Amino acid sequence: MALAGAQGVESDIMPRIATGLCGGMGRTCGTCGALTGAILGLGLAFGRSKPGDSPETARNTVRRLIEAFEGKFGARDCHLLLGCDLGTQEGMAVFEENGLRERCVEYTRFAAEEAARIIERVKKETL
Repeated sequence: MALAGAQGVESDIMPRIATGLCGGMGRTCGTCGALTGAILGLGLAFGRSKPGDSPETARNTVRRLIEAFEGKFGARDCHLLLGCDLGTQEGMAVFEENGLRERCVEYTRFAAEEAARIIERVKKETL
């Protein structure tokens, strides 16, 4: 939502679209929801408007974001980042008992800030 707002896009649809990303895409041990949300923000900035448009800028910026995220945190998948499976009761207990929500806040902050930096850099390069 922060990346959408920074691009002048305000809509109550945004959080609805991204809700399923939380917990490694719906608590399935997949890619971190913070990272996939930031990827949506990059798509908003550089995604295709019509079928003939090139997807290369979007693809390149996504790769840059993933590399930065993995470089900082060592992984991109939720269960590897948190050390538990949020799709199980045991994993949720570990998450709550160890205050892992703070890690999610850190992942979210980094992903959004790094995506914003990438957007700014790419837009300057194309001027």
